[in-house]
Order: sequence, then structure tokens, then C-alpha cells
Amino acid sequence: MPSSGRVVFSRMDEVVFGKPAAEAVSELVSRHGAQRVFLMASGTLDRETDEVEKLRKALGNKCVGTFASMPAHSPRSAVIAAAEQAREARTDLIVTLGGGSITDGAKAVQLCLANDIRTPADMDRIRGQTDVKPPTVRQISIPTTLSAGEFSAIAGVTNEETKVKEIFRHPLTIPQAVVLDPEVTRHTPMWLLLSTGIRAVDHCVEGVCSNESTEYSNASSLHGLSLLARGLPRVKADPSDMAARLDCQTGSWLSMAGIAAGVPMGASHGIGYVLGAVFDVPHGHTSCIMLPSVMRWNKPANADRQALIATAMGHPGKDAGDVLDQFIRGLDMPRSLSDVKIGREHFDRIANQAMGTPWVPRNPRPIPGPAQVREILELAA
Repeated sequence: MPSSGRVVFSRMDEVVFGKPAAEAVSELVSRHGAQRVFLMASGTLDRETDEVEKLRKALGNKCVGTFASMPAHSPRSAVIAAAEQAREARTDLIVTLGGGSITDGAKAVQLCLANDIRTPADMDRIRGQTDVKPPTVRQISIPTTLSAGEFSAIAGVTNEETKVKEIFRHPLTIPQAVVLDPEVTRHTPMWLLLSTGIRAVDHCVEGVCSNESTEYSNASSLHGLSLLARGLPRVKADPSDMAARLDCQTGSWLSMAGIAAGVPMGASHGIGYVLGAVFDVPHGHTSCIMLPSVMRWNKPANADRQALIATAMGHPGKDAGDVLDQFIRGLDMPRSLSDVKIGREHFDRIANQAMGTPWVPRNPRPIPGPAQVREILELAA
């Protein structure tokens, strides 16, 4: 662990937890003085539940539109469509209700509005840049999954032309506020809730195992991991257990302290970016598949850190890769690339593309080239 460094705090103002989402959002909107609120919501929630309608009613005539057609992995074309609708509505605040793709899509919409981006190709002007015009329309997020992207200022957006998930960022794209309401997660399919819970586990694990972690980030990550390790099996056993759902939401919030403070992730996240963008594997599933194999490959470099992981998950003295493997299997999640129909014929492409992600070059055990990524893929085959 570095003996010197800095911890960067995000531009998020507050997290409201355990209160009904519509009530919390109404109070937040009033407090922030917003008058023209644009909803970005899950299409399924909009069509099949009354959760979006509850928000519309709570907002009353302040609600100026709803965008409910964001596909998985936030493609550029959908971001531009949402930005155009928000621009026409003269939006002064975005409220999101849904999973990571909607949250990330809205972050990218903020940048498109601020920088007058009007076509998918035009997004090249702000891709990967930090000196872009800052968002003036901020975001409040109500997550329905556990992948925790609402706690970062990074948006992953898929370029449909290249099938690459690209990074868009600015410190102000992080939501101004997050509302953690376990009731809204009742509608989330169990496979999606549990797999995104493993995504949050992945944040905790790769955060602790990073060579750049800090005492601050480790404290958050290890406690978040223990909440997730207890909470996810309880939710699976009893879907009506709202206390367990809130434990999982709190664990996912804590899982992001490291990322928000500048601690880099490792190969599980990096390879997962490629599996998501190229093969459309849900991000929760990429963590289920890759994390135990990455841990086993990394163990020669950080066995001491991995011991902390096993202890936080309630299995002191056990191999962390094995503990994670058994935990993920116990939730009935996929555990291999073959489970999601990805064969060895794709390994070269995955390995080459993973080297271009922000995380693989900062994996705790050095990965100098695609050959080492292939070794990890073989473990996960």
C-alpha cells in the first residue's frame, strides 16, 4: 500500500437510503430548485410497473418528459436520442430509474447537452476527454440493480460502429444525489440483481487487491464486501427481505468508494468491458465469470490482499479464488466463458482489445501483453 497519496472525494452531494423513491426525489427536486425534470427510466419498469408513474405524480408539472428506450451497454445512438429529447424539453435536471445502462446513458447525456453534441459521430469530440465543458444539467439516480455505476463520474458508452465500450467522464457527471430504495428493486429479475451484486463484489475485491488502494478505500471495500456476502444469499432465499436488499444496496455503495477516490480496477473489469461490448454479456455476468480466475492468476503477486478478501467473506484461511467461485455458484450464476457461449476462437480478439482498456495495464500482477490475458481466459474457459 502506498505510504503517501491522495484520496479524491466526488462531487456527489448526498445519498438518501431506505425512504420511498418518489418521496425522496420530490424532496430533492424541491431542495435543488429544479423546474423541468426529465426522466430516464427502464422501459420494462415504465411498461410493466407503476414505479415510473409514481415519480411522474410526485413531480407533477415539473416532469417535462420520459425517455424509456435505453438498450443495454448504453449505445451512442440512444444517448443522442435521449439528449435531443432532453434538449427540446429545456431540461434542468435528469432523474434516472433503472440499471447501469440508464445511469451511464444519462451521464453521457449531460455531456452532450453541455457540449452541443448532436450526432453519434460527434461524440468523438468528448470521448475520453477531461477538458470538456462541464455539465450544467445534473442527475439524480434511483438504481434498481447493484452494479453501482451511479457512484462514479465515469460513463461507459458503446460505439456501435466499433463494438467498443468507450469512457466518457467529467467530475460533475456523477449524480448529484442517489436514492437507495430497496422496494424499487423488487421488480428487477433475480438473475440481474444477484449478478450485479457480484459486479459490486468485483469492485470491492479488485479495489482491495489494487496496488494503489488506500486505508480509506480498503475500509469501505471490505465492509461493503461483508454486507454483500451476507446479503445476496439472503435475498435469493427470501426475495421479500427488504433489510437484506438494503444491505446489498449499502454494500454496492461502499464498493465504489475506491473507484470514486481514484483506485484503479484490474483485469476482471478490463476483460469484462470487452465481453460486454463485443459479445453483449451482461456486466454482472462478466464479473461472475472472470473474477475468480483473475484472482487465481494474480495470487502470486498479492496473496496477502487475497487473504483479506476470504476473511471479509466469512472464510478466513481459505483461498479467495475458491471462496468467490463457490459463492458465485451458490447464487446459480454462470462461472465460465463456455456458459455464455464464448469459445477459444475469440480469445485473441478479447486479449488484444482488453489491453486497450484502462484497467488491464494496472492489474496488480503486471500484464505486459495479450499473452497474459489469454492465460486468464484459459482459466475461465
